[in-house]
Amino acid sequence: MNIQNKTILITGANRGIGRALVTEALRRGAKRVYAGTRSGELQNADSRVTPLTLDVTNTAQIQAAVEKVGSLDILINNAGLALYDDLSDRAALEQSLAINLYGPYGVTQAFLPLLTGSRGAIISVLSLSSIAAVPFSPAYSISKAAAFSLSQSLRALLAGRGVKVHVVLPGPVDTDMTRDLDISKASPESVARAIFDGVEKGEEDIFPDPMSASIADSWRRCAAKLLERQFAAFVPERR
Repeated sequence: MNIQNKTILITGANRGIGRALVTEALRRGAKRVYAGTRSGELQNADSRVTPLTLDVTNTAQIQAAVEKVGSLDILINNAGLALYDDLSDRAALEQSLAINLYGPYGVTQAFLPLLTGSRGAIISVLSLSSIAAVPFSPAYSISKAAAFSLSQSLRALLAGRGVKVHVVLPGPVDTDMTRDLDISKASPESVARAIFDGVEKGEEDIFPDPMSASIADSWRRCAAKLLERQFAAFVPERR
C-alpha cells in the first residue's frame, strides 16, 4: 500500500498524532486527505485537505461523511480518549468504550463498502496498553485492548475481500493526552512517519517509537501472534 495518490480519511485529525498524519500523508503525495474533527475545522491551507465534521460517536455525522467522501483508499481510526481513573466509576469505562471501541467500529462499518471497492486499508491507532494494561488508566487500557481485538477480527474477516488491517501500538507520544506524564515521549511527527513506513512495508502490527519498537521482534514471534494466525485460518475463503 503506497500513500502516493491515495484518498485517506483520518479521524481525530485536529491535534497530536492525527494532525501529524495529515501533514505526513500530504508530504507523501496523497491525492486527498479528509480530516475528521468534532468541530469540522482544521487549519491547513493545502487544497488537498477537506475538513469533515465527524464525531465518531455520532451516527448521523458518520453517514454524512460517507456521502461526502464518495471514494476511499485508507481509513485511519485515530480519534481517541484517555482518562485517568481507578475503575470505580462505570461512566468512565462506558465513555472510553464509546469513543475508543464503538467509535472506530461504527466508522469502519460505514466506510467498509468504499474500502472493499478500492481493496484499501484500515489503520487503527491504538497503544501498547492494548496488550498490557496501564494501571493508572485502566478504562483506557480496557477500551484499547477491545479495539485491538476488533482490529484482529477485522483483519481475518476482511482478508478475503482484499482489505488490509494495520494496528499501530505506540508507547508514550508527546500529545495532550500525555502532557502530565514525566516520561520520555516520541514526537507525533516521528510516529506519523513510522506509521506510514509500516503501512508501505506491509507490517500488520506497527511499533512506531523507540519504546514500542523494543518489543516488536518478540511480539511477532510470541504465542499470542501465533494464535492470531492460527485462528484466522478458521475464516472460510470468500468466493
